[in-house]
Amino acid sequence: LMGSQSFGIDAGVVSGIADEIADVHRLGVELAIVIGGGNIIRGVAASQQGIDRVTGDNMGMLATVINALALQDALEKCNVPTRVQTAIEIRAVAEPFIRRRAMRHLEKGRAVIFAGGTGNPFFTTDSAAALRANEIHADILLKATRVDGVYTADPRLDPTARLLSEVTYQQVLERDLRFMDAAAISLCRDNGVPIGIFNTARTVVDRDEVRRWLDFIGVSAEYELPEDGAVSNPAL
Repeated sequence: LMGSQSFGIDAGVVSGIADEIADVHRLGVELAIVIGGGNIIRGVAASQQGIDRVTGDNMGMLATVINALALQDALEKCNVPTRVQTAIEIRAVAEPFIRRRAMRHLEKGRAVIFAGGTGNPFFTTDSAAALRANEIHADILLKATRVDGVYTADPRLDPTARLLSEVTYQQVLERDLRFMDAAAISLCRDNGVPIGIFNTARTVVDRDEVRRWLDFIGVSAEYELPEDGAVSNPAL
């Protein structure tokens, strides 16, 4: 959300992301979003500066709430009804996370933003996304990242890294492929939630990319795939 800035929220970037999410929302799918807070503060980074790790993680969770409110505002300007639910109670600005209420919002066509991580220190936003995906019975968990999919190593650091066309949860854990943390991978593996990866270098939320993933897992939506809509790097 910070765009080219070194810190904070770039309103233009948030607006652009909201436009892309609204485009996906118009597919008619139920859409839940888990958002991080690294543009404001990361708990691990704070702890390295001398702040207690638990306190730092709590600060990071609050940062995700700030981002969630910014995204909610931008989405509603795109005519997407949106609710923010937090893992830590801040009732003056957002609903507490209540699973059945979240699922009801989704059934009514509202986008739901889950903020506050898991509500516990030492857990990443990846773990929060995996947890919420399992709780709401999501058909797929899609992660926006800076690479095209799952590689044998970080392609930004290792020029010999190869893109894997297919990979299982177990292979990810055994090869220590760190596109998501191990806790998140294990949770999705244990409950059969597929994971899709797409590159944010081109766009944060690409409608056609989401279409391809929906088609891959057999979820119907009101759309037609493009003729060249082959899926690369299928779900884990």
